[in-house]
Parts: sequence; C-alpha cells; structure tokens
Amino acid sequence: MTQDQRAIGFGLGAVALWSTVATAFKIALGQMTPLELIWLAVLVSWALMGALVIRQGEFAQALRRGWRTALWAGLMNPVGYYLVLFAAYDRLPGQEAMALNYTWALAMAFLAVPILGQRLTLIDILAGLIAYAGVWTIATRGAVFDVAFADPLGVAFALVSTLLWALYWLFNTRDSRPALIAQWQNFSVGLPVLTLMLLLGPGFQWHGPLALGAGIYVGLFEMGIAFILWQLAVRGVSRTAKVSNLIFLSPPVSLLLLHFVIGEPILPSTLIGLMLILGGLGLQQRQKAPASAKA
Repeated sequence: MTQDQRAIGFGLGAVALWSTVATAFKIALGQMTPLELIWLAVLVSWALMGALVIRQGEFAQALRRGWRTALWAGLMNPVGYYLVLFAAYDRLPGQEAMALNYTWALAMAFLAVPILGQRLTLIDILAGLIAYAGVWTIATRGAVFDVAFADPLGVAFALVSTLLWALYWLFNTRDSRPALIAQWQNFSVGLPVLTLMLLLGPGFQWHGPLALGAGIYVGLFEMGIAFILWQLAVRGVSRTAKVSNLIFLSPPVSLLLLHFVIGEPILPSTLIGLMLILGGLGLQQRQKAPASAKA
C-alpha cells in the first residue's frame, strides 16, 4: 500500500465517521439538552486526546507551552462552536442543520479577505452565490420567494456555527502547536468552562443508556477519532486535493442515515439546496483545496 493509498484510507475513515454524527446528534438531543451533550462529548474526547498525548510521550511538552493560545482557542472550540452547532441541531431537522453547516469552507474563503489579506477571485464569488442560494433554499424549505423561515433562530445558529468554525481555522493558521496537543489543550480549557455552565444551569441529569451512548459516541468519533484520522490523511497525502474532495461523500450518506435511522423524511428543498451547496464547494475547490474539513 502506497503512502497516498494509506492517507486516502484514513480520509475515508474520517468521512465515514462524520457521516454518522448528524444521526448521533439527533438521537442524543432527543434525550438531553445541547449543554449536557457538549459537556459529555468534550469530557470523553478530552480523556481520549489526553491518553494519546501521554502515549506519544508529549505530555510534558503539552504542560509547558501553548496555553496562551489555548485560552482563546478553547473558548471558540469546543465551547462556542459546539454550543451553537448543537443548538441548531436541537431546533432544525438534522438534514437541514448538516447541510447549512457545510458552508463553513465558503465562509472561510470570504473571511480570509479581512483576516489574512487574501483576495477573492471571481470563482470564489460565483461559488458563494451558488452555495448560499442552496442555503436560502433549505432555510425557506423551498419557498424561495418567501422570507418567512420555518425556524429563523435555528437557521441563524447553523450559520453562526459556520462563521465560528471558519474563524477558528483562520486564526489557527498562526498556531504552531502540534495538532493533537492543541486539541487536548483547547479541550482542557473548554471543559472547566462547560462544567461551570452546567453546574450554574440545569446540571447533568440521567437520561438513560441511549442518550449516554450517543453522547459518548459523539465525543469519541466526531471530536476524537475522526479528527485524528483526518490529520493523518492530510499530513500523509502528496496532494491535499486527493483527500479534501472526500468531504463530498459525507452529506449524501448523512441524509440516508437520518432517513433510515431517525425516520426524517428527506425534503426536496434539502436535496436541491444540498446540491447547490456542494456545487459551490466543488467549484471553489477546483482552484484551491482546504487543508481541513468538518462534518
């Protein structure tokens, strides 16, 4: 097996896991609040990342440096991003929240102009128009000439999550920490904040084994193992586009899982909107491929 084949295998593993998390989100949020879910998932992911840092002999390095960056990065991810994302999934059908969240790559291209001083190309603008036409189609559930959204707050949460995720990656272009250490440090900052929010709020209640299992699954796979697999894929491949395009496999699989596991009817507006979003992303990637991905 060549290095590229191994990297593509890691990328396919990450995409396969990301394809399941929309379903896991909806199962967990059917039983628990977004704050409870994020606390449990972050706790599990933090423990997994910490074990891996120790196993690689990098724990001393992780304790010594990088915490100044972790202070702001941890508040963005996991705290801000996942609270907003889970709030969107709590209010919207999983298919809509998932599709809207996929516009983060386009948001990153537009935000890179003021933050990194990059230029927008005509392709960027055209891709944005196509993709956000898909956002409008999904948000209005096909009634594109009607500005009365079915759930405007849920749509707003989903779109804000894309902005937070894009900003997180843009600010991380200056982050020199190793990826695994950075993730563990960020979660080390975020976990106490989430714990305090939970204690000051409703607290953590027992919602049954299904909710617990779904929360653990999100922490292990969405925040943990999928992240590791994707980093291995991006770092091991000879050309990033070979793995970055794999993200287009995730939305169709997510839709099918939401339909057959959760029982969500697949709305025609979601299919049309998702095709527009993926078309815009595909057009953008013809000129430049992102170095990271998110489900």
